[in-house]
Amino acid sequence: MRRSAEQEREQLHETFTTLCKIESPSRRERRCADWVTAELVRLGLEVEEDEAGPRAGSDSGNLLTRVKGRGPDSILLCAHLDTVPLTAPVEPVLVDGGFENANEGILGADNKSAVSIMIEVARRLSKRPEPPEVGLELLFTVCEEVGLVGAKEFDASRLQSRFGYVFDHASPVGEIVLASPTQYRLMAELHGRAAHAGVRPEDGRNAIAAAAHGIAAMTIGRVDPETTANVGTITGGTAQNVVAERCELVAEARSIDPAKAEALVSEMVDHLGDAANASECDLDVTVEQVFKGFRLRPSSPQILLAERALRESGYEPSHISTGGASDANALEAQGFSCTNLADGTQRNHQPDERIGVDALDGMFEVAIALLENAADVV
Repeated sequence: MRRSAEQEREQLHETFTTLCKIESPSRRERRCADWVTAELVRLGLEVEEDEAGPRAGSDSGNLLTRVKGRGPDSILLCAHLDTVPLTAPVEPVLVDGGFENANEGILGADNKSAVSIMIEVARRLSKRPEPPEVGLELLFTVCEEVGLVGAKEFDASRLQSRFGYVFDHASPVGEIVLASPTQYRLMAELHGRAAHAGVRPEDGRNAIAAAAHGIAAMTIGRVDPETTANVGTITGGTAQNVVAERCELVAEARSIDPAKAEALVSEMVDHLGDAANASECDLDVTVEQVFKGFRLRPSSPQILLAERALRESGYEPSHISTGGASDANALEAQGFSCTNLADGTQRNHQPDERIGVDALDGMFEVAIALLENAADVV
């Protein structure tokens, strides 16, 4: 495969900006899924949509298509169609060599840069007179940003590939994620007793105060180099002059070491229990594992292939661990080997999100190099 020409790069940029303009927050991916499907069908590909939508709470299922190779082997590229909620319409503009949103809101490079790259790789392959030596599977998932739900609901046994990649880590191109954390979600509801705050406060049992005492006893933030904890939301009470009889909170614990994550969330539950008992409140707690972490061997075939593709594309590969998760976690949990590669997105999930043109073009080259060199390892 030759390196991308100027016309291909322009088409990549056009596809990327078009996708960014299509609003697709989690659970509302239908318009984006329809656009991607139509574009792939125009390239002569068959697109299968699974039944994950209702189970994931989305108006769309996951999409899967295949570009057949000359032999039976293939590799997978995977990206998610959804974004975090939008706070402003997306109008991509070029600023200092990178794409940004002209408005005060996310751009959507997470993960529409990868979606656009996958489409453009398929477009290039569709123009070739013969199939590639190794085939390509393309998986587009829903509801990644709300707990990898679409990928969890996807049946990985449908995949014919030996391994795959997601381009979904907001850090410099060249970084390869070898370890990703296990995360637990803690949902707690404290029940106290309502009373007039100015007349009979001693008759009340303040659930918000109990929650506050429990939270104050927790270790929040960076616990150690591979472990974090957070209290994300807290709600409760009915009025200023009423002792709060109810309080709900959602928290999380995550760690590269799954035993540490489990121990930390148990400790958080214990602190809430102690605080509830001291305040004579009742406590209902639910803990669930949101996603399972993984560790990959540096010598595994997909890592060696990624390193080779990065070097051929002008990047020096490096190995990292991350506190974030991706669809790779969900696929790994099903026994399918999947690696997350950094895509060069900057400040994802923030109003000043951007991606450099060089990073977008560079990851297109990496995707091509992955497929070009895959025959040596599959």
